[in-house]
Amino acid sequence: MKTLHDVSLHVASKTVMKRLLFARVLPLSLVTHEATRWLLARLANLLAVGIIWQAVAWLVASPDFPSCIAVLSSIHFHITQGEMLLNLWVTLKRVAVSFVISMLLGVLIGVLMGTYTRFNKLTDTALIIALNVPALVTILLCYIWFGLVESAAIAAVVLNKVPTVVVMIREGSRVVDSDLLAVAKVYRLSPGRTFLKVFLPQLYPFIMASARSGLSLIWKIVLVVELLGRSDGVGFALNTQFQYFDITGILAYTCAFISIILCVEAVVFRPIDKLIARGGARG
Repeated sequence: MKTLHDVSLHVASKTVMKRLLFARVLPLSLVTHEATRWLLARLANLLAVGIIWQAVAWLVASPDFPSCIAVLSSIHFHITQGEMLLNLWVTLKRVAVSFVISMLLGVLIGVLMGTYTRFNKLTDTALIIALNVPALVTILLCYIWFGLVESAAIAAVVLNKVPTVVVMIREGSRVVDSDLLAVAKVYRLSPGRTFLKVFLPQLYPFIMASARSGLSLIWKIVLVVELLGRSDGVGFALNTQFQYFDITGILAYTCAFISIILCVEAVVFRPIDKLIARGGARG
């Protein structure tokens, strides 16, 4: 026979388990619902753009403005019978390598310039010059100095991107809350722990902004680099399509790469944004 005390404990334990399960399932369901809504909204936007594009193509009725259906057919052709997948993969590798190197160097230099006034004064002029040197000039010089090799292509992209990252991170480092740093000093946190737990989290919005703008800039520069001095990649393919005046092929490669960038936004940047927002809300 179970006593009244045992029954009460059993009921209480079941109640606690239900609440814990509800607490775990509810946030997951909310996240899933929000992700579904975001995906449906993006698909609706793409569908609307496709419909408008198709309607304008029918109205214009010109070979210089191919329809959305024709571009989709061209994408299918280049994927199944062409080298689109290979060219996309090569370009994505160059974009990824250039992006990582640019972000690491840009964040490091930006933090130093924003934190140390003397270092900022010494390098500010060089930063302004780097920001205003045309990307085409940097690409040509890298190819002339280092040859038509992969390292020259990556270097050209990195040199064009790092200054923009430095500017954003420098401004973020200047507005870091000094009171929080003083509290960390009072609690005798080590310099490394202070940087990772107090200083760096305040730079997350600036890092995300520079990452988003950097990705959009880097892949455009990579295409120019490939067009001028590489024998593979999306830029090389676009140059080939241009030589044949294949507007449909040019738009097909463009739409395919933009689709990949949208996937990167959904899979990488949005989850990081949510994680940062969740950490800020907890803080």
